[in-house]
Amino acid sequence: MSMAPTLANWIDLFIHFATLSLLAVGGAITTAPDMHRYLVTQQGWLSDAQFNASIALSQAAPGPNVLFVALVGWNLGLNAGGGPAAGWPAWGLALLGVGVTMVATLLPSSVLTYIATRWAQRNRELRAVRAFKTGMAPIVIALLVATGWLLSAAHDQPSRDWPLWLLTAVSTLLVWRTRIHLLWLLGAGALLGALGLA
Repeated sequence: MSMAPTLANWIDLFIHFATLSLLAVGGAITTAPDMHRYLVTQQGWLSDAQFNASIALSQAAPGPNVLFVALVGWNLGLNAGGGPAAGWPAWGLALLGVGVTMVATLLPSSVLTYIATRWAQRNRELRAVRAFKTGMAPIVIALLVATGWLLSAAHDQPSRDWPLWLLTAVSTLLVWRTRIHLLWLLGAGALLGALGLA
């Protein structure tokens, strides 16, 4: 089932992404579990494979992690238009999907961030401001763990994927307990992948 290209559906999509934008503590990627729930499970507008491919492609590409929102919007619009074989109308809806999802994701959080940052900068010595900053760290970490869990659960082959789980656990411990720069771990992961070991 794909999204019907009605104005009501586009408005619903915009409102949902705008709401998620205000909850995107730690970046847009932390809202991926709810995007998945809404787009794949609840509405059926995207398949699991399309959603996961949108995240994987955007994370592999250079640039900000919010690119996955553009790819999700692209796939939504393309599906709404009948797929790539439907021609220019489908490509036009794909561009509309990119525009709707990106504006809805970026605009509310950008305005809120601008206003809150200016206020927090003027009041940085307040105990409440310091406590808020300290309290947000566990929330960001939990949201990132939820996103990782969602992406890894799609494999559902623990007997085959145990080396990846082990590599993830070792990398997490190294980042947490040592001063090894994250880029070295990314490079090691790329090398292991290129050698077929991960």
